[in-house]
Amino acid sequence: MTDWGEEDLAMMEAIQAKERPRVFDQRMIREPILTLNPGPPVTVTSTAALADGLDLMKDRRIGCVLVVDDGRLAGIITERDVLMRVAGTTCDPRSASVAEFMTADPEVLRPQDSIAFALNKMSVGGFRHVPLVDDARRPVGVVSMRMIVDYLVEFFPSEVLTLPPEPGKNVTRRREGA
Repeated sequence: MTDWGEEDLAMMEAIQAKERPRVFDQRMIREPILTLNPGPPVTVTSTAALADGLDLMKDRRIGCVLVVDDGRLAGIITERDVLMRVAGTTCDPRSASVAEFMTADPEVLRPQDSIAFALNKMSVGGFRHVPLVDDARRPVGVVSMRMIVDYLVEFFPSEVLTLPPEPGKNVTRRREGA
């Protein structure tokens, strides 16, 4: 008999109640990015201090900040930019500008583009975050790899959410009966 705790049983019941009879097929990844419900973008200007952009990422627990000048997307600064361009330098983030370290004129997507197209662009380009813009190149959001993964997990909640923290690590080597 499995030794399930009350929390385990409650989690299983919640997952089963949440499961919808949705079938994952190619139509699901052809849905528009809007399906992922991206929030409004977090932005700074290119003349802002790098420290301001870093503080926004840290405080909001996000992986990128969009750089906007005159209402239009000018660039993006990501965790990777910080790691590859800032870390290990003598840069003073309070006096350096965002423009010195951002990726200028980044690849973009439109909210009506498909999730499949976003996945392709992210995979080919090695991006974890892609700005969403309108026809005038004004930022309206950001799509992240995490958003897409969370969307895909919705189709397989019991298969993914009920896995142990480290699959295969705590597997007993003896018979437990029944």
